[in-house]
Amino acid sequence: MSLSVIILAAGQGTRMKSKLPKVLHPISGLPMLHYTVKAAQVISDDVTLVLYHQAERIKEEIDASFDNIKFKIQDHANYPGTGGAVMNIETLHDRILVLNGDMPLVTQEALEPLIRCDADIVMSVFDLEDPSGYGRVVVENGEVQGIVEEKDCTEEQKRIKTVNAGVYIFKKEVLDRYLPLLSNDNAQAEYYLTDIIKMAHDEGLHIKPVWVEEEAFKGVNSRYDLAHAEEIMQNRIKEKWMRAGVTMHLPSTIYIDSRAVFHGDCTLDNGVTIHGETVITESHIKSHSVIEDADIRHSSCGPMARVRPGSILEETHIGNFVEVKKSHLKGVKAGHLSYLGDAEIDEGTNVGAGTITCNYDGVRKYKTKIGKNVFIGSDTQLVAPVTIEDNVMIAAGTTVTKDVNEGALAISRTPQKIVEHFFHRFFKTGK
Repeated sequence: MSLSVIILAAGQGTRMKSKLPKVLHPISGLPMLHYTVKAAQVISDDVTLVLYHQAERIKEEIDASFDNIKFKIQDHANYPGTGGAVMNIETLHDRILVLNGDMPLVTQEALEPLIRCDADIVMSVFDLEDPSGYGRVVVENGEVQGIVEEKDCTEEQKRIKTVNAGVYIFKKEVLDRYLPLLSNDNAQAEYYLTDIIKMAHDEGLHIKPVWVEEEAFKGVNSRYDLAHAEEIMQNRIKEKWMRAGVTMHLPSTIYIDSRAVFHGDCTLDNGVTIHGETVITESHIKSHSVIEDADIRHSSCGPMARVRPGSILEETHIGNFVEVKKSHLKGVKAGHLSYLGDAEIDEGTNVGAGTITCNYDGVRKYKTKIGKNVFIGSDTQLVAPVTIEDNVMIAAGTTVTKDVNEGALAISRTPQKIVEHFFHRFFKTGK
């Protein structure tokens, strides 16, 4: 790991039009900066994150997920800009990779060609069919001659399609020499890292371009860019799991969190949403179901079911409009229209339509425990805390407020009253 990495994440990201720092906007369940840091740690044991805007908030987020990240607060008042961000950073290694924190699609594989290239400066570039609005990278005889802003281009230079992808590898001695020479004598009064390219070229240093895939080096500067990056990330996630054996029907309609994990032969129908650190094993998630931070094993969910955080389903079927929250269901059938929260339900139990666990009294939440082979009739309310032992029947329409012993029937109903001929008297139909 003879490479240090500096990640630039000090900007305000005003084009996002958000109070949330740009680099913390989520993509497939994680802040975009998470992906850049993860890629950096794969290739280096020396990673420095440069912060300024909402620095403490970003630092707290990264510290919660990564170890051994160094932080540097940019002296933005005196040295703004990308050049100022890199100043006065101590690195362990003689080659320094400079990444941007708003490049969530960058990967180790995408960076390898730059790492393998040996030069005083290695510069990432890509070709655009329409490079309008970009500075052009002038390359001659395999060396970068300079970067020319579009407004300064000659007509010949405007025909150049090669543009700067914004990622560099510098030899440490190059930064040590040229960073003190940077000037902020420009329209933005900022110190630009790109100015080093011209100074190094003028003194005969070797600056090698490496052509990269635009997709991996895409920067996120707006909500539109964010949405586009998430589409690309989702395609990567779904391709990975389909290649691992997961069947997806109409995958373009499916959302999968980057933290989700699948084991064995799983099927996802159209419109499925998988959030958080969900684990799905040998299961079928049917159309338009939502699974959040749950563990689904050898089960089926949906269509249109919702499994909320903290739930475990084993050899269980839940059907349409069934919601499960922080519950453990083992060998259970709940076909439709039920809410099962803070519950433990054992094998062989059938939950009728309209059943709910009344787990919250306005102050605290309580647990419902249901044993094996319990038959719960439709429209049952289970008022927690309550325990239903094995081999119990609960009649439809019952409100259960007391524990029910093994083998019993629980029933609570208002006596039915029938008034003959009431309909005709009420509507005056003549009978």
